[in-house]
Amino acid sequence: MDLNEFSSIVFGNRNIDIPPEKMQRVRRSYEFLNDFAGKKLIYGINTGFGPMAQYRIDKNNLKQVQINLIRSHCTGTGDILSPQEVRGVMTVRLNTFVQGYSGVHTDVIEILQKFINHGITPIIYEHGSVGASGDLVQLSHLALCLIGEGEVFYENSRYNTKEVLDRLHIKPLDIHIREGLALANGTSVMTALGLINVINSKKLIEIAILMSCLINEIVSAFDDHLSVELNNAKLHKGQRDIALKMRQILHDSKCIRKRNEYFYNKEITDSIIQTKVQEYYSLRCVPQILGAISDEVLNAEKVLVDELNSVSDNPIIDYESNNVYHGGNFHGDYVAFEMDKLKIGITKLTMLIERQLNYLCHSRLNNILPPFVNLGVLGLNYGMQAAQFTATSTTAECQTLSNPMYVHSIPNNNDNQDIVSMGTNAAIIAKRIIDNSFQVLSIQSIALAQAVDYLKISEKLSKQTNEFYKKIRSIVPVFEQDTPMSNAIDKVNSMLREYDEEKQ
Repeated sequence: MDLNEFSSIVFGNRNIDIPPEKMQRVRRSYEFLNDFAGKKLIYGINTGFGPMAQYRIDKNNLKQVQINLIRSHCTGTGDILSPQEVRGVMTVRLNTFVQGYSGVHTDVIEILQKFINHGITPIIYEHGSVGASGDLVQLSHLALCLIGEGEVFYENSRYNTKEVLDRLHIKPLDIHIREGLALANGTSVMTALGLINVINSKKLIEIAILMSCLINEIVSAFDDHLSVELNNAKLHKGQRDIALKMRQILHDSKCIRKRNEYFYNKEITDSIIQTKVQEYYSLRCVPQILGAISDEVLNAEKVLVDELNSVSDNPIIDYESNNVYHGGNFHGDYVAFEMDKLKIGITKLTMLIERQLNYLCHSRLNNILPPFVNLGVLGLNYGMQAAQFTATSTTAECQTLSNPMYVHSIPNNNDNQDIVSMGTNAAIIAKRIIDNSFQVLSIQSIALAQAVDYLKISEKLSKQTNEFYKKIRSIVPVFEQDTPMSNAIDKVNSMLREYDEEKQ
């Protein structure tokens, strides 16, 4: 499964079909474990869990201990994951099981498939995971619903799970041998959130490129900082890709100036140059800044897709080698590390856009616009002044949140879990930073539109930036008089989240 397939299931509500050969692998894994377990001592089959593994479980209680694990670990708190996020969690968990290394019964595959395809989303809370043994708490809330308990969202309403299953004639999952532990033990929550973060980060980068092109048009920037020659002198793929995209967007712009026509075709003898020789860094260094972020997002995508297609259980059931292997594939280090790097990158993107906003608002910097892009009466009206407060405040929160979670391991679980990944916390905080970034970009979008209207240059913009400008103006008309802006910012935010440059 790649990122596009994951996205089509989570955001496109595409149904899941399991190929027969995958179901056969699951069936063989279960049958092998069922035979192999016999009189052997295997963790999570006939033992307690975690530090309780030293206690052997009587054969009459093997199913009950699995149910006890699920119920006892439903201790999540905080905000509830969105239906899309939970759909992502179930997709990742299902993709883990169909690898055929978990020893679960095919009933698990079938009920997860039914939950996804019928749009049933269990109530799962954000807080509870330390990232090893995976996402025990959150995945226990998922498992609780699969066995017919707990609560779910269905058709935009919240119900007791049993009520929805009865209505749809779906039989709750019956525990066979290790389904409780298999469902709860893994990195599926952090992985699903991480994949969604990657999808949204890629969208933020595309919008930031477009907005950076537009602000360069607003100030009539010179073209050479986007040139092939300059950017290919650096060997980083991201920088080259961003510069190429900006050249493609701006190829038909009538605002961008050629340096040759201003400085290289005549001798300059003036002591003071009136025309700005170089732009501020937030306009001139976009390929270098967004390029580094883009490279990290692509690396995060590779790592997260690898995790999506991995097996994150313990123990691993391998019928091909006729053995059961105990270890720590539930450890979420790969996800945690990437989410920390991702949130640093998106914070830097947010800082870039906030600095561009400051440039537009600061008349003594840009020398072409009124203070705060105020199209009303200076002193009587205030333009984008207060909106900049919000953008700056939100950016500052991103800066604080971008401190790494990965190195904040705290021993717990009677020190059985003596070093953990905190991967889910890292993914949740990255999600918060991404949400913040969309808010800052929304404010900057309005400021850009105000600047275009003040300078009356909409017809000189490139086709793509003009379409973006028109999209903003369809939501927020030109304003001169002061007006509450929160609703407008929210509407632009929604537009940016749905914005697809390829369809414009």
